[in-house]
Amino acid sequence: MRQGLVRALGGVAVLAVIAGSAACNSTKDTNSSSSGGKNCGYELAYFGALTGSSANLGVNIEQGAALAVEQYNTKNGKNCIVLKTFDSQGSEQVAPGVARQLVADTKIIGIIGPPFSGESQAADPTFDQAGIPMITPSATRPSLSTSNWKTFHRAVANDNAQGPAAANYIKSVLKAQKVFVADDQSAYGSGLANIVKSTLGPLVVGSDHTQGDGQQTDFSPTVTKIVSSGATAFFYGGYYQNAGLLRKQLTAQGWKGVEVAGDGVNDPGFSKAAGNAAAAGSIVTCPCAPASQAKGSFVADYKARWNQDAGTYSDVAFDAANFFLQGISAGNTTTTKLNNYINTNSYTGIANTYKFTSTGELDPSLLKVWAFKFQPDGTVAPDQEAPKS
Repeated sequence: MRQGLVRALGGVAVLAVIAGSAACNSTKDTNSSSSGGKNCGYELAYFGALTGSSANLGVNIEQGAALAVEQYNTKNGKNCIVLKTFDSQGSEQVAPGVARQLVADTKIIGIIGPPFSGESQAADPTFDQAGIPMITPSATRPSLSTSNWKTFHRAVANDNAQGPAAANYIKSVLKAQKVFVADDQSAYGSGLANIVKSTLGPLVVGSDHTQGDGQQTDFSPTVTKIVSSGATAFFYGGYYQNAGLLRKQLTAQGWKGVEVAGDGVNDPGFSKAAGNAAAAGSIVTCPCAPASQAKGSFVADYKARWNQDAGTYSDVAFDAANFFLQGISAGNTTTTKLNNYINTNSYTGIANTYKFTSTGELDPSLLKVWAFKFQPDGTVAPDQEAPKS
């Protein structure tokens, strides 16, 4: 695991760093590299969790982006493009300081991330003010695209698509008549849970809140409410560590229902926290296609490079990095040019095709949501494309 350096800067100094970085990044075009490539000597950044309670999801994304840059450099020269990593720990408290560190590096002209909605709310204003284009492979809170940020792009569907899809799976596939809903009070978890509740309406027989960021390990108050509610399905808005411990403690209390959650739980860390037997049969949704079905040689290449299977959003991050690299290769080597390129072009990748609306959302025709099921061996496998009604 890698730890990003958090540098605290005071008010006036912060504004000076951001303003100076915006000016340098938007105009500097050195077109140089020791490798001799045509458009080399530039940097991309991964910004997101590499440590912390939900680090697995961030590592998936960083490794997908790193693979894309490495393959690009194989064709264009060693170190033609450098990918720098910035560890936000997935924390909205830590993210602003790390964001200020990133924008101080005037060679960085594009950002893959942030992965999580809370850290996005905290860091994206800094990136936008600096004028650095960003593509998040996984931050799904709908309000991120309504803040008038000019450099924001989301490579997946938001929770206005994922939430109803999860609710429709509960209604149409599980056919549950009583559903309990809880969340971790994060920007992502609470937003997704609220959409699920509003979609399910009278089927919701109770709700509750837990703590997030690894602050809670005893979920007995919520477990007691779920068991006593008579619910046969439980939806959790949050991340895999909490969701896994909830599943473990529900099983210990004899609850036989199905736990359903969003993409923040689509990770083997869920089954590690719950235990394989308890996790088996749990459902997670994701506004993404299965990484195992990615086109080309990606699946084999990822396994060969990282000695593990591609995880949730690894393939989307690979595509996001390649969209930036396609723009750089075409000569868009300032933040302004690269942002305009991302705004006005499309990219067909190994996971999807990407074309962004004026607010940075993925074109509606390209949205997809899948359901995945945890298996008895602790792995998660594609179940079906989530029903639209």
